[in-house]
Amino acid sequence: MHLIQILLPLYDNEGKPFTQDEFLKVRDELSERFGGITTYMRSPARGLWKETKDTTVHDDIVIYEVMTEALDRAWWTKYRKQLTASFRQALLIVRVSEVELL
Repeated sequence: MHLIQILLPLYDNEGKPFTQDEFLKVRDELSERFGGITTYMRSPARGLWKETKDTTVHDDIVIYEVMTEALDRAWWTKYRKQLTASFRQALLIVRVSEVELL
């Protein structure tokens, strides 16, 4: 089984918040394709990273998760590029982990 996590920013690079409709669209697309979705939206997570030695950048994010037996890498690569454009990002994280159900 594969767990796919999508880290979506709450704001674009100019600080403009994304609308709820933009998040609902992603939720609906993933729910339709994978039969369910888990969203972590109540308390946004904060991502921090060093852009330069002296500059730290942060993003407030929400996390969407889906599980699937088969991993269609080509579809996920295309979808990540679509989300990157929709959410006006230079890089948008979509990651996968293999999981074992107990």
